[in-house]
Amino acid sequence: MTTARSIKAATGSIVPVLTVRPKVVVTQRIHPEAAALLETECRLTVNHGPGSWTREELLAHCRDGEGLMVFMPDCLDAAFLDECPRLRVVAAALKGFDNFDVEACTQRGIWFSIVPDLLTEPTAELALALMLGLGRNVLSGDGLIRSGGFEGWRPVLYGQTLMRATVGIIGFGKVGRALARLLTPFDCRLLTHDINGDEGDETVPLTDLLRESDFVLPLLPLTAATLHLLNRDRLALMKPGALLVNVSRGSIVDEEAVADALETRRLGGYAADVFEMEDWAREHRPRKISPRLLALTQRTLFTPHLGSAVGKVRIEIERSAATNILEALRGAAPSHAINQPIAKSR
Repeated sequence: MTTARSIKAATGSIVPVLTVRPKVVVTQRIHPEAAALLETECRLTVNHGPGSWTREELLAHCRDGEGLMVFMPDCLDAAFLDECPRLRVVAAALKGFDNFDVEACTQRGIWFSIVPDLLTEPTAELALALMLGLGRNVLSGDGLIRSGGFEGWRPVLYGQTLMRATVGIIGFGKVGRALARLLTPFDCRLLTHDINGDEGDETVPLTDLLRESDFVLPLLPLTAATLHLLNRDRLALMKPGALLVNVSRGSIVDEEAVADALETRRLGGYAADVFEMEDWAREHRPRKISPRLLALTQRTLFTPHLGSAVGKVRIEIERSAATNILEALRGAAPSHAINQPIAKSR
């Protein structure tokens, strides 16, 4: 069992410090700064490999672990947690938690924490980059240059400007508001929709947003209500030639329906940083990106989940998750816990 003592910090405050070094498992490589923070009080087991551990490999490491840092590719359920009786805290180094059974953690006396704010600005920034890249045919233009077929200016690859475009944001949370700020210089007309149905001065019905927007961005968590929110019927409502950009969760859109809409040219283009195959908690998810989507190179733009892939930001995300682990193991509530565990029987 983890125990702690207190020391007097330089500020004069009393800070608990672990006296028995508990085992903490980290499922992906982390920066030295985050590892050093944990190693001051914990014994670390880190996956230094290029890929994720299998479920069996992760269980082998976690059965005697008291803290666990998880990432996007991980998936925890009740059966897994039952194999880890000493586990006290699961710290997600991300904001979304659809791959993790938080209620199962709560029932087993395990804290579950996230990193709520550090991913907001980088994700909004990437959304803007994809909007510009897709709208202005940046990838197709790069391909034309590299093919050797460019001999000087020609009237080709006409795209769509962001300037004074109508942008529809589905789910106007932190990322949506950050994107809205970034769009200010473009003088866009912003339409927003609250998926929970709360209509206010800034929101419009989803059907109106889809019919009027030049760019549509779902910025939502993946839930039962948002799974395939943008399905075949809703894509058919979109303005002909409109562009769809997804930086939230892959399964919010139906990728096969998107491929259909692109092939018929109903949809002008699709850009994504996330894909259905990544939503590991979905039992029947696709196991790869739709080959049809990948073949539509002239009307798609894809990035490999780069939303928070900014060096300084990733360090802070990992340090925040590490801090949540240390706080829980010292006997305090993690700063960014999203549950209140039921006390374990001793």
